[in-house]
Parts: sequence; C-alpha cells; structure tokens
Amino acid sequence: MTYKKYLPLPVTPGEVYLALTKDISIRLWTGAAVEFTEQAGTEFSYWDGDIVGKNLEFEYGKKIVQEWYFGERDAPSIVTIKLHPDKKGTSMEFVQTNIPEEDFTEFTSGLEENYFNGLVDFFGE
Repeated sequence: MTYKKYLPLPVTPGEVYLALTKDISIRLWTGAAVEFTEQAGTEFSYWDGDIVGKNLEFEYGKKIVQEWYFGERDAPSIVTIKLHPDKKGTSMEFVQTNIPEEDFTEFTSGLEENYFNGLVDFFGE
C-alpha cells in the first residue's frame, strides 16, 4: 500500500533537509538513538532500530530517497521526501510505497505520532 502526506513546516527547505540528514539533528527530533550517514548506499536506523533501511539518494534542500525494510519482503518499501518552498517555509511531501497491508494502519499511525509530530515539535520550539 502507498501512504502520502504533506507536512507544512515553518523553516526553509535547507533547514528541514539538515534535520532529516544529520544524525545529531535526527536524535533531537526523535528523542532516540539513531545511526545515519548522509551518503547513498549506507544503511540507517531510527528509534533504536524500530525503523531501519538504506539511503538511496540525496539532493540538498530538495529530495531524500530511502528504502525502509519490512522483514523479508520481495519488493522494497521506498520513501521519497521532497521539500517544496512555500510562503510559510516548507511543504514536506512524504510518499512511501509498498507498505505491507497487514502493517499499514499501525505503521502509518506511528509515522504520524512519532515522525511527523517529532518534526513539528522540533521546528515549533
């Protein structure tokens, strides 16, 4: 299944990009251990390993593409984050494909509660 969300954030696309790609920033908005290197082909881990995957592509201030692992799946779950400048800062477009149907509801509610709310709180302070 595919999940898509637009998230308005009151900062520049460059600031959002840095929050999503620098391990110290990721630790601040997730409040948990993280392993992350801004380099295509590297593996990452958020929330003490609750989300793990591989970085595929980076375009500063504009786009991040990752593969998020869901156990032994044949097709990868791809996350594409695009950062669009707007009048109030940034509109972050988050699209994730191939989420297993049996995990969709629980997984996307976790995204809302932890990932998106963490970013909103981080930039709201």
